[in-house]
Amino acid sequence: MNAKEKEKDVSDVELAVSRWLRIGVYVSATVIIFGLILFFVRGSSGYQGDAYPNSLPDIVRGIMALRPYAVIMLGIILLILTPVLRVAISVWVFKREGDKLYVGITSIVLVILIVSFLLGKA
Repeated sequence: MNAKEKEKDVSDVELAVSRWLRIGVYVSATVIIFGLILFFVRGSSGYQGDAYPNSLPDIVRGIMALRPYAVIMLGIILLILTPVLRVAISVWVFKREGDKLYVGITSIVLVILIVSFLLGKA
């Protein structure tokens, strides 16, 4: 592969990554807006008092019941996961290019992100 083809390949990958990031933001914004519409139509969060969903199972149950706060939380989670998707795509891109050093570094970053989500508490 000559330099021009490699440059075009990198450019195509960058466009694909930016497209995925844009889609992630649009999807999360749509979900959040849907949750806000539900909130304004129903006039409540779907939860008693100042309670809100604070765990993944609570959010899933709330989404199944179309509770506005749960839907909004889903949108926020999708927004947070969008850059994580970018890191995962980067691992694939570096592996495809044969850049072992950056595959290792980016994989470590991805593992740290995933572990922080699993261990984190609000």
